[in-house]
Amino acid sequence: MSLKETNPETNLAYHKTENLHIVFWLLKDLGWCMGWKPLGIAMVIPTLIISIAISWRSRTEKSRHFHNLAITAWITANSYWMITEFFHFEEMKMWGNFTYKQLALIPFVTGVLLLAYYYLYWQNAHKKTIE
Repeated sequence: MSLKETNPETNLAYHKTENLHIVFWLLKDLGWCMGWKPLGIAMVIPTLIISIAISWRSRTEKSRHFHNLAITAWITANSYWMITEFFHFEEMKMWGNFTYKQLALIPFVTGVLLLAYYYLYWQNAHKKTIE
């Protein structure tokens, strides 16, 4: 395979996948905003699958990879939060004052930690790496 075929910057299929991902993500959030449960829930799977695929394909470019993993974590948290609202258990207490909706903090914080690791450690430790 040539560099052109593997480099996401020059790969048309890669860009089409990224663009389709945005369409699915917007449809998911539109379904959430409008209260259209079937649309919102149906778009979770393709949005997450494409986000994971984009993260996998970017694994050799660490800057893109860490950001794509953070996006996947964000979509996971966002999708879970949407589901808690759709099925009306977002305010139910899980433990103490901790609600089920607040479980979305786990993937949200995971995304923040991934980016913190990249910017505070990885980038400095790999200054000679060209990306």
